[in-house]
Amino acid sequence: MDTEDVRALFDRQMRREAPADGPGVVVERVGAVVRQTATAGGPGAVADGSWNGVLWSDLDADSADAVIAEQKRHFTSLGLEFEWKVYSHDRPHDLAHRLVAAGFTPEPPETLMIAEAAALPDELTLPDGVRLIAVTDTAGVELMAEVHEQAFGTDRSRTRERLLAQLAAAPGDVAAAVALAGDLPVSAARMELPPGTEFAGLWGGGTVPAWRGRGLYRALVAFRTRLAAERGYRYMQVDASSQSRPILRRLGFEELSTTTPYVFTP
Repeated sequence: MDTEDVRALFDRQMRREAPADGPGVVVERVGAVVRQTATAGGPGAVADGSWNGVLWSDLDADSADAVIAEQKRHFTSLGLEFEWKVYSHDRPHDLAHRLVAAGFTPEPPETLMIAEAAALPDELTLPDGVRLIAVTDTAGVELMAEVHEQAFGTDRSRTRERLLAQLAAAPGDVAAAVALAGDLPVSAARMELPPGTEFAGLWGGGTVPAWRGRGLYRALVAFRTRLAAERGYRYMQVDASSQSRPILRRLGFEELSTTTPYVFTP
């Protein structure tokens, strides 16, 4: 895999030309910025847990501060918190420092990792007594949200709302699965399949603490890889945490950049 070429393709398909990731969402290019705005029901109302923020920018030292201020005005006028997703190869080189100076708060950085689907293992190996079920309805979404809450220690409501909205509006653009030990949900993950792109995105992969280290994360990657390849996606993409990065590297993913969310709260 030519990492420079793949990174350029990712920037074009998944950032500059990004499709909307859910109902009630608008993606637009405004000058040197591509942003997503997700509102329903008026100012301050977020559409079904969707994401608001800047996906891509092409700035320089002369234009950056004015563009940052304009994005703050746009989202603040709607009463929305938003995120500026900064990649380590974005310009200008001091974009992150400018965002902090403008009142943004950085969250933990992640690593953009990509692999060719055809090169990844897709054999599904599960611990004894564990089975995978596809998430297709409210009951499955609740199981997945339960895992998410235990694995990441965060409120389940946004995960539940977002996935329910995606399944209702465009079920072919998302896939999710839960691993059950008996009737107990112990691991879960989802995959986004943006139409018109070559990248399947792996998101929300997590395992409850008592079941970590038993291969469930790898099994869920294999499950999603097989499904993505069947649907014609060439690449698998992950914003990897420090916990998942070593596993993904062993599976064959390569590191193409780092990405840090900078959040602004009105």
